Amino acid sequence: MEYNPFKKKISDLNYLQPQAGLTLVAEPFMEDDYFKRAVVLLTEYNEKGAVGFILNTKLDLNVGDVMDDFPEFDAPLFLGGPVEPQSLFYIHCVPELIPNSIKISDFLHWNGDFEILKRHIKSGEINPRQIKFFLGYSGWGLQQLKDELELNSWIIQEVPGQVVLSNEAEYLWKEVILNSTNREISQMAHFPKDPSLN
Repeated sequence: MEYNPFKKKISDLNYLQPQAGLTLVAEPFMEDDYFKRAVVLLTEYNEKGAVGFILNTKLDLNVGDVMDDFPEFDAPLFLGGPVEPQSLFYIHCVPELIPNSIKISDFLHWNGDFEILKRHIKSGEINPRQIKFFLGYSGWGLQQLKDELELNSWIIQEVPGQVVLSNEAEYLWKEVILNSTNREISQMAHFPKDPSLN
């Protein structure tokens, strides 16, 4: 980040360490095609690296548009990241209904038995506020993510589970930054996308 009115590195403002259940929020002027103003939920973080899903890149598709024999369900698809973009993944808050789900936090889980998921959707036991679908995921080697954090690419933030599952994506980056408990981070919500416009 070249433009920094605080004269501080983002890495100095991060008081959280990456872990499953937290989000990586792109620094205000990141230019990467996938991650510009992205909010990425980490679903795994261990010695092998990190896995996550971009929460705010909504596609002009519903899950039924890409999956055969999927029950009618008014749930948009999101681009989870550049890895395996033809594969479907999902985050949800109903592990009691979807066996073999992987725990992210006390509230959030991901994936699980797909056939049972479809049955619960068809019966109306799962609604679109309880699950979020993605094509592809984001992945980092452990050192790769550490390097990106040292290069001030990401702000680590805690985001409520209901916000994670929200299908309203347009203002998510700004909302997450604005609601930071760190005043210097929250002020970044008002930064222009192009620092030359400031």
